[in-house]
Amino acid sequence: MNDFTGNISPFAIDVADGVLADLRRRAAATRWPDEPDAGPWAYGTDAAVLRALVAYWAGGFDWRREEARLNQWPQFRVELDGVRVHFVHLRGRGPSPVPIVLTHGWPGTFVELLPLAERLADPARFGADPAAAFDVVVPSLPGFGFSELPAGASISRLDVARLWRRLMVDALGYPAFVAHGGDIGAGITSILGHAHGDVVRGIHLTAVRDPYLGSETPPLSPRERTYQAEAACWADEEGAYAHVHATRPQTLAYALTDSPAGLAGWIVEKFRVWSDCGGDVGRRFTADELLTTLTIYWATGTINSSMRYYAEARRRPWTIGPGDRVTVPTAVAMFPYDLKHPPREWAERFYDVRRWTEMPRGGHFPAHEEPDLLAVDLREFVGGVQM
Repeated sequence: MNDFTGNISPFAIDVADGVLADLRRRAAATRWPDEPDAGPWAYGTDAAVLRALVAYWAGGFDWRREEARLNQWPQFRVELDGVRVHFVHLRGRGPSPVPIVLTHGWPGTFVELLPLAERLADPARFGADPAAAFDVVVPSLPGFGFSELPAGASISRLDVARLWRRLMVDALGYPAFVAHGGDIGAGITSILGHAHGDVVRGIHLTAVRDPYLGSETPPLSPRERTYQAEAACWADEEGAYAHVHATRPQTLAYALTDSPAGLAGWIVEKFRVWSDCGGDVGRRFTADELLTTLTIYWATGTINSSMRYYAEARRRPWTIGPGDRVTVPTAVAMFPYDLKHPPREWAERFYDVRRWTEMPRGGHFPAHEEPDLLAVDLREFVGGVQM
């Protein structure tokens, strides 16, 4: 196992009773703001939806039931370069499972990826060929949930890609693996393909990074120019959260760390706007599912460290030059209600795109929203990758 010297320990979630009692007390004592008479969601998170969710959080939501459900998954923690990383390791049920690491984004947690993980690890249970099984590793990003950061520390996507290599190769002993990710996880997965191609055999993404566009590059196609205009419009209409995260996350963190309603208001809006829910977040996420994610952020106190990923991307960006490319085979699955929708030629400027799938439905959280579609796309792509 190379130079790995750390210890992998079984892990079980166990939130202290006092943390839960304090959460319920704070939720019940929420001081609510007024709401303009402009219609639901017109100025942000709808008051009626949030009041009902927070009332349930205070008096009906059973975290212990959700905790017991999550603890049925094989979870572990390992220290890598001073960072204690939490992960699920689900062994594949098939003759020769392919190792894969799945990386979530914001405002997700490892829980978002579990519906996909079970379909990849046990394909026969879902009507697929057992020969297409994966050994699935689902880490929590450092500073999210049960993966810890040293006090006051920040971490970049480049750092996480290096840690994932350590996790997969040094700690778990896989000589080679494939990777999947969306949102922040897509950036980390892209770095794995770019900087760690000696051990990464292929990457599967639901978002792509912008390519290098120097004067020596081919001119943009009409579809690429349209995409740039659409992306700029999206940033103007929806990108305020990212700008705050990238510039003043600490200022926002005081409110979100202190108020359950504040935390829920900031995150639930994203689950509504970014998912294929037709404006009704409950169509895709039950109250229990939303509150499980929110309770993980709350109980671990990691909303601040999760938001700092945006600041670190601004301070320590992953820059690429005219000769840079991801040379490992790459697949991209585009979901219609995800944040951005670049054309294939945009991605091909930087990636070796072998598969491009325009999905019929789904949004920013496809491992939860459409795990069957995503699992099929992954199986078919990886089936053609030389391990």
